[in-house]
Amino acid sequence: MARRRPSGEGMIRQKKKGQWEGRVVVGHKENGEPIFRYVYARTQKELLGKLHQKIEEYRDAELTEQSGMRLGAWLDKWLTEYVPGTVRESTLRSYRNIAERHIKPVLGDKPVAFITATDVQKLYSRLRKQGRAKSHPAYGHELADSTVGRIHCLFHEAMEAAVKEHLISANPTKGSVVPKGVKKEMRVLGSEQLAAFMQQIDAEEHWRDFFYTEMTTGLRRGEICGLKWSDFDEESGRLNIRRTINVRNGAATEGETKTGKGRRSFYLPVSTANILRERKRTAQTQWIFPDPLKPELPVAPNLAYRTMKELLRKAGLPDIRFHDLRHTFATHALQSGVDAKTLSGILGHTNASFTLDTYTHVTTDMQKRASDIVGDFMNDIFGEELKP
Repeated sequence: MARRRPSGEGMIRQKKKGQWEGRVVVGHKENGEPIFRYVYARTQKELLGKLHQKIEEYRDAELTEQSGMRLGAWLDKWLTEYVPGTVRESTLRSYRNIAERHIKPVLGDKPVAFITATDVQKLYSRLRKQGRAKSHPAYGHELADSTVGRIHCLFHEAMEAAVKEHLISANPTKGSVVPKGVKKEMRVLGSEQLAAFMQQIDAEEHWRDFFYTEMTTGLRRGEICGLKWSDFDEESGRLNIRRTINVRNGAATEGETKTGKGRRSFYLPVSTANILRERKRTAQTQWIFPDPLKPELPVAPNLAYRTMKELLRKAGLPDIRFHDLRHTFATHALQSGVDAKTLSGILGHTNASFTLDTYTHVTTDMQKRASDIVGDFMNDIFGEELKP
């Protein structure tokens, strides 16, 4: 019986026309036959150098027959069999969109086992310069650095799974130079600006309750649009966050909250609870904030966004994002003395440390005030001799 050649074993021979050929065992088929990778050179010395490099690359790799699968087919398999159940439906859709738009058109026809670090780097450079299908007025065909970063994250995960499934010996996305996205600046309404915004929404009969609830809870846009009356405990004034509203192909769909911690429950401020109790008296739909024209549907997140922009314009306020309303709520809550642990639970953050890291502009001032308080009461206890 023939000896089973281990992965990493190499062989050389000289072909008829004088060219040297080397082959390395990189794995085995189901029937035990070896799978080879080949290298070529004009001289034996040159070939040995290439062969040794290949041997090290594939030592103990033990690839399978599926290593000949094209990258496009592997991405389809990964997105169909491996990813579902590990991320939200909206995230899975965005993964498929990234694969179809940005990775498969460039590298989809190349066998997954032959994707190199150079291929990956060239892909990222190309996407950065020409990754946008439709020209943008400000950016042309360039993709934002943050978008290239998201593409890299997906590609990296897919190739890590390929390593585990013995399709490739190493992940070619490791070590890639990925542009760092510029984090969007948090813009918070100050006390006077907040008062002006609240005054403006008070004049908007249809949107008053919606934005008052937003400014006193800091809900994500999809979360507040997805609120149902079954989420509101009228007696206790407690609100349960159980879903988010996503828009796909122009239609609103219910989805899971952003994280596991996103499913949460907290007591509303008395004023907010009273507004919802009063609103419930005349409610004719399951949605707390229904679509103005189709009350059987929830208010669309995009409509809420456009309305916010119009209200800001009317009030003469800065043109901020909807998410900045959430930041405004959190900032004023911390400044008013709400502790980070409690606020983290209201916001649906994974932990209090994330909340503290996000709002360092507030917590730094809080630390300064805390040190002043400590200094004052120590002086009260020990007297003036503590002063330098």
